Amino acid sequence: MSDSEARLDALQGRLTAALERIGRGVEALEPPAASADADEVEALKQALEDERLVNAQLQDRIATLKAREDSAAAEAGAMLEDQRAAMARLDHDLQRVRAANDQLRASNRALREANAEGIGEADLVNRSLMAELEALRAAHAADRSEAEAIVAALGPLVSNGAGAPVEGER
Repeated sequence: MSDSEARLDALQGRLTAALERIGRGVEALEPPAASADADEVEALKQALEDERLVNAQLQDRIATLKAREDSAAAEAGAMLEDQRAAMARLDHDLQRVRAANDQLRASNRALREANAEGIGEADLVNRSLMAELEALRAAHAADRSEAEAIVAALGPLVSNGAGAPVEGER
């Protein structure tokens, strides 16, 4: 609970207690008699009504603050989920790069061995070129995923005025 909400709750509690005391005082009064001042009773009734109005306004304010807090929490959860998804894609693409590079190394090693023996096999050259092409595609996908992860991480800052405090924060 934020400091302002705690202060509002404390103020609301004090106002509720005051309303109860005023209510008991008004109930304890008998109809205006010679000993009771009618103006004082009217003033107390008006004070009671004013306190009820203030209490209702405070309850509305608390409800508004809680709704804002819930909305902000939902937004933060969605942003976190987007960041997790971007990081998962990046991890997947990096695994793909590693596998493609392993395949490229194996193809190049087989090609070198064939060339060392003087055997020029077109199939080995084709596999090597295909492995190199896959490695380039995987590297490109990893770069794209990395950029998406960065955008997901920076998105909340950019949409919030480059890190400016959210309304109500200081």
